[in-house]
Amino acid sequence: MATLDTPKLTTMATGLRFPEGPIAMPDGSVILVEIERQTLSRVMPDGKIEVVAKIPGGPNGAALGPDGAIYICNNGGFEFHKDDSGIRPVRQAYSYKGGSIDRVDLQSGAVKTLYTHCGDNKLCGPNDIVFDRQGGMYFSDLGKTRDRDWDRSGLYYASIDGSHIAEVAFPLITANGVGLSPDEKTVYAAETQTGRLWAFDIESPGKIKPRAWPSPHGGWLVGGTTGFRNFDSLAVDAVGNICVATLMDGGITVIAPDRSNVDHVPMPDPYTTNICFGGAGMKTAFITLSLGGTLVSCPWPKAGLPLNFLNT
Repeated sequence: MATLDTPKLTTMATGLRFPEGPIAMPDGSVILVEIERQTLSRVMPDGKIEVVAKIPGGPNGAALGPDGAIYICNNGGFEFHKDDSGIRPVRQAYSYKGGSIDRVDLQSGAVKTLYTHCGDNKLCGPNDIVFDRQGGMYFSDLGKTRDRDWDRSGLYYASIDGSHIAEVAFPLITANGVGLSPDEKTVYAAETQTGRLWAFDIESPGKIKPRAWPSPHGGWLVGGTTGFRNFDSLAVDAVGNICVATLMDGGITVIAPDRSNVDHVPMPDPYTTNICFGGAGMKTAFITLSLGGTLVSCPWPKAGLPLNFLNT
């Protein structure tokens, strides 16, 4: 693994309360969640922060859907530790009632819960989300951590009208970031605690062609990392590299899809949680530095992959 130089960072907003799930909007604003504040917020180009909606629980991953609404992975809430370094989640909230997939109307701010279960299994901590060309959503359920145990996690697929949800892959270990390859023949899922990136071959929308045992869930291992690095959310660039936000040794880990190259781009925050692309030519990266509550932008050497219903 090569460690690259940190690019020149531009601070877009400070004082955010554990930001995640950034969406670079065409008007230059960035919509994101503030998990500890329990809001969907918009950071304007001048740095002003506007609350789009109040979302009880723990709004986490966010994506623009085919109907122009924002779809939210609601993790159900965390207990947070606060000290001079910032704010960080530590365990399941005492008020936790379960996770969900929520829909937010951008005009009114109205929030509607679409899913709390997949069949008989409850959603424990939905985390990250991406839409395919057909308008379905892949999302991860990381689960929740308690003082003595944590949940097994999985990858799911659902429709936006609340009529269909299916388990795609199970079990994973703290499934977090989710993304699609440029040809949408592969869905990626990053595991936080293991620092591993898995890939799943898509047979049809929402259904994988599982690899044989000893794959634990039908996926194949793209790569991992060394040192004290945990994986969070991810974005894919236009040539297919998977850019994984990386915790502890904070930064962005860039993994080639053929596993031929892995680079680490350091960031000044051990809770570098999300990256998305936007701006002219999709060559600006927007990165959430969540411990310190900061949103930054920087030039990126390769253009980001356009997202369905946002950049296309």
